[in-house]
Amino acid sequence: MRSPIWLLALALAVFTVQTDDFVVLGVLPGLAADLGVSEAAAGQLVTVYSLTYALSAPAWALVLPRVSVRRALPPALAVFTAANLAVLAVDTHPQLLALRVLAALSAAVVVPAALATAATRAPSERRGRHLATVMTGLTGAVLVGVPAGTWAGAVSGWEGAFVLCGALGALALVLVAATLPATEPTGARATPADLLRPLANGTVAVLLAVTVLAVAGNLAFQTYLAPVLSGLAGVTPGPLALLLVCAGAGGLLGTQGSGRLVDRLGPTRALASALAVFCVTMSALGLLWPSRPVPVAVVAVLLVCWSAAAWAVPPCLQALMLDRAGERAATQAMAVQSASVHVGAACGGVLGGVAVAAGTGLVPVAATAPAALALLLALTAVRARGRATAPR
Repeated sequence: MRSPIWLLALALAVFTVQTDDFVVLGVLPGLAADLGVSEAAAGQLVTVYSLTYALSAPAWALVLPRVSVRRALPPALAVFTAANLAVLAVDTHPQLLALRVLAALSAAVVVPAALATAATRAPSERRGRHLATVMTGLTGAVLVGVPAGTWAGAVSGWEGAFVLCGALGALALVLVAATLPATEPTGARATPADLLRPLANGTVAVLLAVTVLAVAGNLAFQTYLAPVLSGLAGVTPGPLALLLVCAGAGGLLGTQGSGRLVDRLGPTRALASALAVFCVTMSALGLLWPSRPVPVAVVAVLLVCWSAAAWAVPPCLQALMLDRAGERAATQAMAVQSASVHVGAACGGVLGGVAVAAGTGLVPVAATAPAALALLLALTAVRARGRATAPR
């Protein structure tokens, strides 16, 4: 079966806002020089975007249940588009920071709503694949979006990267408005208690912890990928770009493959498989460190396995979260989980930084530890739930 057009429109929307999150990294030197700030200060644009998203996604979840997705998404995409196109009119760092906050506030509406819509409108036997299709937007942003933004910045100045995101946002707005089926609001206006009530379910709380740990393990490695590969195989910028393409391709395969595994094996077994492959891959990289330099071909295979496993995790966790929280709380569940992803990303950056300071070869070890704990927690929670629901 082909994916419906509205599902592809949601994937494009997610692709666009995820590209916007990291596109700054590709134009950092020129942006910093033009605005007269240090590269470290310019890099805080990414931090501000991520923190704004993490804090606002749960807050939006208090409002969105009263509004249909068809009414909520187009205005959010319109504000996002305007915030990116408006960079043509700014000439100071504080002004750009304000626009990044505005874009992040909009993105915090788009991603949870897109994931919740994909899951709740999917046939039960295709929910994993619907979630994976939307998640392909995130993977594609890393593989295609950020490099395209970097190219646009090189051709027309750093503003070109944001203008590209604005143009994509406008396209996503048109497609979503034209194709998204009419939907009913998911319920009455939520209160803080409504948002926190799903956490009273012990399994949901564990899944949020698993999300933080799994993302932290992945980002601990991904953030410091360049120095790890340089030390492990003597990789220079040219081969690094090729390896990143291989990793991106592995991520796309992992995202799509996990959707099928969720539908066929169930989200728990699919999650356990993905985390296990991640841990094995990180362990292999750590064990190879004393034997460096390692052939680049070997590293390429391991990177594909790492990326496929890492990107296979989110659809599994999202399916599990929706199973536990229920479809009526889908938007709230996706919002809280999206916030936990950004918490995990922040923790992973810190963890990887500590590992690099102690020795670059420890980065794969640092990545393995939280991922292994995530696997243990997930399996323990499922077994405990099985014992609790077993007939007596």
